[in-house]
Amino acid sequence: MAARLKERYLTKVVPDLTKEFKYKNRMAVPRIEKICLNVGLGEATQNSKLVDPAVNELAQIAGQKPVVTKARRSIAAFKLREGMPIGCTVTLRGDRMYEFLDRLLNVSLPRVRDFRGVSSKSFDGRGNYTLGIKDQLIFPEIDYNKVEKLKGMNICITTTAKTDAEGMALLKHLGMPFRA
Repeated sequence: MAARLKERYLTKVVPDLTKEFKYKNRMAVPRIEKICLNVGLGEATQNSKLVDPAVNELAQIAGQKPVVTKARRSIAAFKLREGMPIGCTVTLRGDRMYEFLDRLLNVSLPRVRDFRGVSSKSFDGRGNYTLGIKDQLIFPEIDYNKVEKLKGMNICITTTAKTDAEGMALLKHLGMPFRA
């Protein structure tokens, strides 16, 4: 069974974007390539036991095992040595990516307190969108009682769009709630 958001992309979004930007064929229509979730743990320099809960929570959110990121170089001012674990990341593609985006747009983002939409200024100039989340409790997969420390995360949505306008149109048609 294909993801619900993927079906919507193929049936509604592709024809709408083809009309809006006057694409010649459907391969020129921008699509989502991947979604990267990244949790940075600056406090892990003092306490390396903080990495394991972050890895478990990210695995629950993404439905895929994350990779622990290690420091590339030593920085004495931050008491950081090369090779120390300082976060975790996971890259979603295909059906898992569409499932995650569907849950993010329809379940998680509406659970944010005082939510008025996401910023439309977080595009990088090439149609990719980055979203920062302050706490992981907005995801229903996380059990509130088992969380010791609130951790934020970055969600980077990589698209094949050439411009920010195309990327924004793609995400808007998929249901991203941009601020007015």
